[in-house]
Amino acid sequence: MESAISFTINQQSSLGILHRPESAISTAVLIVVGGPQYRVGSHRQFLQLSRFLATQNIISFRFDVRGMGDATGEKQSFEQLDDDIKAATDCLLSQCPNVSKVIIWGLCDAASAALLYAPQDSRIAGLILLNPWLSNEQAMAKTMVKFYYLQRLFSADFWKKLLKGKVNIGSSLKDASDNVASTMQTQSNDEQSYQARMLVGAQQFSGPVCLILSGNDLTAREFLEQTQSDSGWKRFVKGKCQIFNLLDADHTFSNRDLKAEVERISVQFVLSIK
Repeated sequence: MESAISFTINQQSSLGILHRPESAISTAVLIVVGGPQYRVGSHRQFLQLSRFLATQNIISFRFDVRGMGDATGEKQSFEQLDDDIKAATDCLLSQCPNVSKVIIWGLCDAASAALLYAPQDSRIAGLILLNPWLSNEQAMAKTMVKFYYLQRLFSADFWKKLLKGKVNIGSSLKDASDNVASTMQTQSNDEQSYQARMLVGAQQFSGPVCLILSGNDLTAREFLEQTQSDSGWKRFVKGKCQIFNLLDADHTFSNRDLKAEVERISVQFVLSIK
């Protein structure tokens, strides 16, 4: 059963779609939208995920954050979604009183928003994070040098363009030089940065985390770059996360089979929550 539910976020109206199977388990999934998306998701990803969860007797609620889709108010950055996530959690539980635990499912900066929010709310029992947004200049530079420029050097297409004079050598060398220089800079330890607050959230959250990473995605690679070079992130990933690497997946898992794999992993994780 799919129901459109109106609710408010700080006196702004929003709309969510509740997927409620007849024989539902007591753990539900809250799908948080990130980036320039609304509750349906890229290539209907969130809609299809919710419908698959329902076939496995799992309730889900996908909703529009302020300023997107059918929600009123000003668009908020992912760093400012605490009120949106809390209001949606409140709505989900008021509609489904038999639900006792909520798992947040988020892609990209929605995954980042989930990490910022989760430790504040004891009702959140777990997190499913896909390609979390953990960007900074140094990590992006390392990622570009390691994956983009090295891949280009081994690309037949690059050498064909080079021999035909279709590559701007000066511009390419300058870009590469700038990125190499950026990798040598000292990373900021600003305690107010969202990266630092995400790490605090990751450390304070006591529940299990399912981490799904795409192999063909710079955001995922940048996240890995950070987690491999920072001891705090390294401990979080090794200590709390179930990690799934989908090597052929792009950022939004647009391939039908890989999208189905994300759905399967998500169900497996939800059912493991006790």
